[in-house]
Amino acid sequence: MSTERKQLEILLAVTRDGAFANLALKEGLSGVRANEVGRSTALIYECIEHINYCDFIIDSYAKGRLHTAVRGILRIAMTELFFMHTPDHAVCSKAVKLTEEIGKGKLKGFVNGVIRSVIRARDEGKLPELPEDPIERLEIETGCPAFMLREYSDEYGLEFTREMIGARVRGACVRAVPPASVDVIAAAFDQRGLSYRRSAFLDDALVVDSFGGAVSEDELFVSGSMTIQSESAMLACRCADPKPGMRVLDACAAPGGKTAYMADLMERRGSLCAWDIHPHRVELIRANLARLGVGFVTAEVRDASVFYPELEGKFDVVLCDVPCSGLGFGSKPDALLRRTEESIEELSRLQYSILETCSRYLDERGTLTYSTCTLSKREDEAVIERFLKEHPDFGLVSLADMLPDTLRERGEKGMLRLLPNVDKTEGFFIAKLGRKNGR
Repeated sequence: MSTERKQLEILLAVTRDGAFANLALKEGLSGVRANEVGRSTALIYECIEHINYCDFIIDSYAKGRLHTAVRGILRIAMTELFFMHTPDHAVCSKAVKLTEEIGKGKLKGFVNGVIRSVIRARDEGKLPELPEDPIERLEIETGCPAFMLREYSDEYGLEFTREMIGARVRGACVRAVPPASVDVIAAAFDQRGLSYRRSAFLDDALVVDSFGGAVSEDELFVSGSMTIQSESAMLACRCADPKPGMRVLDACAAPGGKTAYMADLMERRGSLCAWDIHPHRVELIRANLARLGVGFVTAEVRDASVFYPELEGKFDVVLCDVPCSGLGFGSKPDALLRRTEESIEELSRLQYSILETCSRYLDERGTLTYSTCTLSKREDEAVIERFLKEHPDFGLVSLADMLPDTLRERGEKGMLRLLPNVDKTEGFFIAKLGRKNGR
């Protein structure tokens, strides 16, 4: 199977079958040469990110119902024409060959004709005009659902919303895992000629532009000297503030990155439990912890929304990084494909259930940190506000002492929102709660 066919199969797995892009890429690019992995990954993510625009163009030149795979070929072609700067002749040639490879040879002329019509219209400045309605226009340009655009626009204004959604996070954040230091990792990157920057918020993280291949095959990753973890996720762990000797619960732990980081913040001393509702994801937690040399964690299959009476009052620190819509415009553009207004409401109910249930596991003086990788207030502030209203014995706990100077003032009242265009991270929300009589 050609690399181009694999790219198409990955795209279809995500758009047609609902697969997660990162998992589909990992499986689909197995065996592909290292120098092709980076470009294929970039192509798939660009295509997903701009899929609404690609469809808008395709539907303007290809009338009638399209076979799913043929639409996929055209989506890839539009992505390469408008967002990857691939030469026109190469786009046409690749699309035609791919159409034949999947057994649709009779449609080669059609595919070629659509692409050439688009190229001609682009070169002549005659591409179809986008809708005048600003929300409809932005939905096509960004792929963000219209109902979320209205929510963001009401909160931040249309222009800020446009900037926020357009400021997608690029590169990979790398955390140095003790005993390796961030300076050791930086020196290794310098030796390889990799382009990176120091994190603006964390002293143990670097943001790398590109590894030029699969991170999972990097010797520093395999040896457990470094791991991939977003700056925002690391900040959530810092805000939870687990210390050596504490009893800590990571209630929604898979794939285990936050669990591992909290273990290091605890100097790997104390009690640390990691839960996930799915057995295969618990195995993923265990595998990640084993790679990073973290041996004292108890990883269990448990539903964080279900109360376990025997654990009431047993933890000093609880982290609830709850399931969310993923609409933080970070490295997961496929989150946009699966979200509806109904799904946001359903998630909000689940998030509240997890928060309320896990609050019961806190010791009298314990704290619970709640986090999401979304910008939806219905999943963030609204959940916290409802909890505080229904649990007047709880209050917000200041995050100021756990944050870098640049964020301290914003987290002083116990809630922090990170914005892509302001903080250069994925959109993220963190809140910290504790009992009023315990402080």
